[in-house]
Formats: sequence, C-alpha cells, structure tokens
Amino acid sequence: MSNPSQGSAAATRRLTLEYKQLAAEDSLFPACGPIDEKDLLHWEALVPGPDDSPFEGGVFSAKLTFPPSYPLEPPTMKFDPPIFHPNVYPDGTVCISILHAPGDDPNMYESSSERWSPVQSIEKILLSVLSMLAEPNVESGANIDACKMWRDDRKGYEEVVRRSVREQLGL
Repeated sequence: MSNPSQGSAAATRRLTLEYKQLAAEDSLFPACGPIDEKDLLHWEALVPGPDDSPFEGGVFSAKLTFPPSYPLEPPTMKFDPPIFHPNVYPDGTVCISILHAPGDDPNMYESSSERWSPVQSIEKILLSVLSMLAEPNVESGANIDACKMWRDDRKGYEEVVRRSVREQLGL
C-alpha cells in the first residue's frame, strides 16, 4: 500500500516526472516543486507577475495540493498570502476552469474541454494562472469586491494591485 503522503503509484510517477520537467533549465517555472520531497502531494510555486499587468514585478507564493488520485483529479491552488484578484477567493484559493473537476459544469458555464483532464499538467495550470492574472474573467468571479472594482474602477483596481506588489516586495 502506498504512503498517503505520496498518493497512488500513478500520482507518484506523474508528479515525479512533472517535477523533473519543471526543474529543467529552460522551464518557465523553475521555482515549483514539493515543499518536502518525502511528500509529493504538497507543492509550492513562485508565480511571477505577468509583464504589462498590474502584477508585473511581483513574485507570488502559491501552494498546490494534489489529491492521491492525481492526475485523474485536479489539484487545488491557493496564493499564500492571498492576492486581490477577481478569480481568487479572499482566502487565496484560485478559481479557474483548469482546476475544476472533469466532466460537465452543473452551472453550464464552462465546457468540459476547459476543465481538468489527465492530459493537463502543472505547467499548464501555472500558464493559465499567468493568463488569469493578466486578464481576469469577471463573468466567473471568486472575489466579488475585486470583480466590482475591476469592472467599475479599473484604475483603482490596478492601483490596489500595484500597491500590494510594492508591499510584497518591501518597497
């Protein structure tokens, strides 16, 4: 029987492979991997703020938690500390299609092709998060205050985000 901190044999194999790929020199996300190499189900990633966005220049810490059934089920991702963004819940949990369980959306908002499937990867999740940071989806918001501000006062929203980036950098 597998160690619960490792998950299934399939999860262990897949997470080990993805870790090696992310650790490669040419990876866009070299600062992503298990918090403790004895526990492959809990990772940390440093997500750079996308260029030409209010998050530019920031580096944001996020935790990825993988179910033992990975890659059949998606991980969860949570910014720690939380960031102010329409698609990030106030507790830091990221809400994007690629992190939603496979199958049909009960709310009929997303197609099943946008949701998690085992062909997705950690790198694809992180690329989706970069895209989300640059271009929020306010039609499917997780933080109502950030959605409202993004829609009604874009300059104010961008200033709040830029201020939080400066604070995070200690400036």
